[in-house]
Amino acid sequence: MTTPRDLLIAVMDMASSRPLGQGDLSLALAGAELIDLLSAQAISLDGDRIVPGYRPAIADHLLDEAASSLVQHMPYESVDDWLWRRGRGLSTAYLAALEAEGQLVRQRRRGWMPFRAGELVPAETPARREAANRWMADEPVLAALVVAVGIRDEQTGDDGAGVTDDVGATDDAGVTDDAVATVLAVLNDALSRLAFERQRRAIDEEAFSNIWRGSGD
Repeated sequence: MTTPRDLLIAVMDMASSRPLGQGDLSLALAGAELIDLLSAQAISLDGDRIVPGYRPAIADHLLDEAASSLVQHMPYESVDDWLWRRGRGLSTAYLAALEAEGQLVRQRRRGWMPFRAGELVPAETPARREAANRWMADEPVLAALVVAVGIRDEQTGDDGAGVTDDVGATDDAGVTDDAVATVLAVLNDALSRLAFERQRRAIDEEAFSNIWRGSGD
């Protein structure tokens, strides 16, 4: 399993009681891919620029796709630009891949439409257990990514390690690799900007609705 896959499964296991923005998850998955590529020495960072390294054999087709899409020429791509470019629709791609592999299954709906497909949930597989073990072991990178997307483990409570309810805020004190810390910092900033843009749009839409309501009085 890769960090993006572990992240997706862990988040889905913990997100049942609160909505999860697909944009937030897509950005975090793109960040997780960078972290795995750093670990594989497929890239390094020069400041915030992603410098391609040697091309290792990568079994996971989505991570291999990520490695293939790296900008190969100077001045190279910034981490921020990568997150927004690679992250576009990435959660949908991972959801589809894991469903095709049987890692995610559709819940059966109850009630008057029993044959309609339900929401995707993690299947009882070794991959799910591995992701759960990694999260329960408080592995710093996965913990920082999970918290970054605004999901908290309800079993840990408010005192859980690295837990917060604020999207874009993480406790990555356990991360010792400078390059990984840089990716996480840029990810946090991108998530904060996305949350600000959502808030701004909501305010604009509410103001527009008030104008229409007022004109009808």
